[in-house]
Amino acid sequence: MAIKALIFDVDGTLAETEEAHRQAFNETFAASKMDWAWGVPMYGTLLKTTGGKERMQEYQKTHRSHEPQMDRDQIQDLHAQKTARYVEILASGGLPLRAGVADLISRAQAAGLRLAIATTTSRPNVDALTACCWGKTPEQIFEVIATGEHVKAKKPAPDLFELALKGLGLPAAECLAFEDSRNGVFSATRAGLRTIVTPGQYTANDDFSGAADVISSLEGFQF
Repeated sequence: MAIKALIFDVDGTLAETEEAHRQAFNETFAASKMDWAWGVPMYGTLLKTTGGKERMQEYQKTHRSHEPQMDRDQIQDLHAQKTARYVEILASGGLPLRAGVADLISRAQAAGLRLAIATTTSRPNVDALTACCWGKTPEQIFEVIATGEHVKAKKPAPDLFELALKGLGLPAAECLAFEDSRNGVFSATRAGLRTIVTPGQYTANDDFSGAADVISSLEGFQF
């Protein structure tokens, strides 16, 4: 069956954003006079939990259980501050797309393929990335944009990819998914999607069982 649409994860797939996220978290913690500081190994562990708010909840439960626990509203407020800082970091420029991404999207557009996003990250983060990397809004590139705010269950649940498929009005067999993580592969394949993986900085050692292919980059990828 001919491929009619490509569905992309964002963080780690379109661009290596995780270090910018980690910087934003740590600067937000410092600004709030908190002694939380996530190094690379810790952040790599926390990335197994999808969603920034969920990541903070997991960290306080597993590493700060001896301290007073922030409630949902406090977590929400702190995460909003973190998102604002992340947007500022990307606005300063300098974050490139991963190798092959820009060319693949240009070729897909020229071929008449439809484009979508399925990401656990928040909509402001998607806005910041497309502005930084393309100088455009998400809608100028992607027809369907499914973000973490739109579903109750984030990856590895299939909800985000199912939402993207619903928005496209296409069956999974006519679409390709692009991911960089084990949770992403679970999410996409559970939605019935053939999934291409380009491992990132924090996911190189993940188990990608179920993926259709695992490649180092999207350079020259043929759909």
